[in-house]
Amino acid sequence: MIFCVENDTDFDPAAEAGIADVAAFSAMVGDEALALEGVVDPSGAEAALYLVGNDAIRELNLIHRNINEPTDVLSFPNIDYSDGHTVRERMEAPDPDCTDPETGRILLGDIVINTERVRSQAETYGHSVRREFAFLLAHSLFHLFGYDHLSEQEAAVMEQKQEQVLAGLKIMREKGADIG
Repeated sequence: MIFCVENDTDFDPAAEAGIADVAAFSAMVGDEALALEGVVDPSGAEAALYLVGNDAIRELNLIHRNINEPTDVLSFPNIDYSDGHTVRERMEAPDPDCTDPETGRILLGDIVINTERVRSQAETYGHSVRREFAFLLAHSLFHLFGYDHLSEQEAAVMEQKQEQVLAGLKIMREKGADIG
């Protein structure tokens, strides 16, 4: 999977999370998530990743969800899954409106991660910044794949998938235990 990354914060992924290359790390998480969905060739998918702070994500949250407070992550899917198709099916027969004509990659959508929340939630939950970043990224990817967590059942499915991705990459909850 290909990620286009823009960091508009003072967050230093290498120093704070041990992530030397955010695009490559994100691609690794994305490839694992797509593999879980049965996608054989994840290189045909692309997403944009924006790293922002509380003020920027609060503004986006207000504009798009009418909630005037910061959140940890926002997802803006580019694909409509209301017809029941899966991300694997969409990648096998892509809609030209969701495909980059120059690269042929399917454009899954945009992910906005609040790096201030990455730091604070890692502390709150007692794990590394790297793990929190990967968790929020995986969570948002599943939104781009058409999943939601409006009901308890949907939330359980998403949580299981997120944990499977992190386990597959050996990104553990214990602070300092990340090896992925």
